Amino acid sequence: MKKIGQPKKENETFLKREDFYKNLLRKLNAEKTKVKLGGGQKAIEKHKAKGKLTARERIASLLDNPNDFFELSTFAAYGMYEEYGGAPSSGTVYGIGKINGRYHVVVANDATVKAGAWFPITAKKNLRAQEISMENRLPIIYLVDSAGVFLPLQDEIFPDKEHFGRIFRNNAVMSSMGIPQISAIMGPCVAGGAYLPIMSDEALIVEGEGSVFLAGSHLVKAAIGEEIDNEKLGGARVQSNISGVTDYIMKSDEECLAQIKSLVSKFGESPKAGFNRTESRPPQFSPKEIYGLLPEDPIKPYDMYEVIARIVDDSEIDEYKAGYGKTLITAYARIDGWAVGIVANQRTVVKTESDKGAGEMQVGGVIYSDSADKAARFIMNCNQKKIPLVFLQDVTGFMVGSRAEHGGIIKDGAKMVNAVANSVVPKITIIVGNSFGAGNYAMCGKAYDPRFIFIYPNAKISVMGGQQASSVLLDIKLKQAQKNDKEFSEENKKKLLNEIMESYENASSPLYAAARLWVDEIIDPALTREYISMAIDVANNNPEMPRFSTGVIQT
Repeated sequence: MKKIGQPKKENETFLKREDFYKNLLRKLNAEKTKVKLGGGQKAIEKHKAKGKLTARERIASLLDNPNDFFELSTFAAYGMYEEYGGAPSSGTVYGIGKINGRYHVVVANDATVKAGAWFPITAKKNLRAQEISMENRLPIIYLVDSAGVFLPLQDEIFPDKEHFGRIFRNNAVMSSMGIPQISAIMGPCVAGGAYLPIMSDEALIVEGEGSVFLAGSHLVKAAIGEEIDNEKLGGARVQSNISGVTDYIMKSDEECLAQIKSLVSKFGESPKAGFNRTESRPPQFSPKEIYGLLPEDPIKPYDMYEVIARIVDDSEIDEYKAGYGKTLITAYARIDGWAVGIVANQRTVVKTESDKGAGEMQVGGVIYSDSADKAARFIMNCNQKKIPLVFLQDVTGFMVGSRAEHGGIIKDGAKMVNAVANSVVPKITIIVGNSFGAGNYAMCGKAYDPRFIFIYPNAKISVMGGQQASSVLLDIKLKQAQKNDKEFSEENKKKLLNEIMESYENASSPLYAAARLWVDEIIDPALTREYISMAIDVANNNPEMPRFSTGVIQT
């Protein structure tokens, strides 16, 4: 083991960075507060006037400690569906928390947002909740209060493989896997949505508020001419005492949630994966010091070793191939007692050669052949030893140019991608800075099935850096204009470049990514240890691990 990290230097650079990051977090938390109001204060008051709890209040009532709830995809649909008045958190709240000492996934419709209607991102969010439940063998609880599909966008949510129907398919698959599912019908549950609670193991319904039917009273009258109200059609007493569809009648939200807690308290124990854990030890340096280490501009240099020193136990690592492939750090460590393998991009100085002679260049997270080769071997070692992997992404891509190509960068990059793709141990990805191009893939981006993927508030996700991309896009627009015999003045070129740059930067931002569920949550860097520890603790609930094999790897 070796100690890493130096005490913080409260110089001007550190203090400026710290102030920048704290201000960024303040803005982010202010936006989060707005999002958590759902449909707004008036909608909340109307909802509570019926004697109902809000979605987040329902979840809080279930948990042992609401402060320990890891809400995920909080910013789902952020900035989307504005033409329909928006859909804060996509009208659904979900996350991971402990009930009777055991982790559960809890999903709750937010009826203050368009009566809990399902937008396209709502379906994607619910599917992600089920995916987490399946991957980690976590029991899942659905708190249903929804008017069903948002009809103006039905074509984007109904028929495809990853659309609404996939949720009910997952209900069936999860049941066959032995994953407990409990549903509480705490409001309307209409049409196809009726299958979700009824395909769960057990269903509770709140009298007077809960209802479940394939077609509501208006549609029934239109379809077959029968006149009947919703309560007599599919209310609590009808569906529990006549049809036998639901299993428990509850008088209120509070009674319903207490009954759920009683039911889950009787679940039997399940085997664990057996990831290694010892007593947790704090880092030698405060995790909050990360604020002062990360640059305001993601292109500027910083030392990833210093970030790691504020995440790992006792600021100690066993570094693998420390002197080789220095643009990637590979090391064994512990985080909150859990043994982990860390793969982290490092900004470093490399020697360069050109017509003008030898020199040096600051490299911002570029992956070279030797770095990729080292990482591939390290990832295979972690799979051999059943050690979860933590990827700390700040990558601008693989090295380009004749020297890199002649050295086999594509072959070595393919080795790393192969190892990441076929890895069977849990992978947790934190996007610390840049996440560009094929570097996103090699460092276990969303397409490579990380169990969880989180992002820092000042990070970026895109196919390339904003400056390079904007220059390319500007050049394309200018060539198109030339074909149409149009000319741009220098002033107009500059204006156009700024517009392209702003648009590109917005589409690369954490909020843009979180809105579309490319990441599970935007997190406070000071809480990195807590999120990683939770992720491994959750992953430890799935004892099934396929045999690790990479297939064909060129050497």
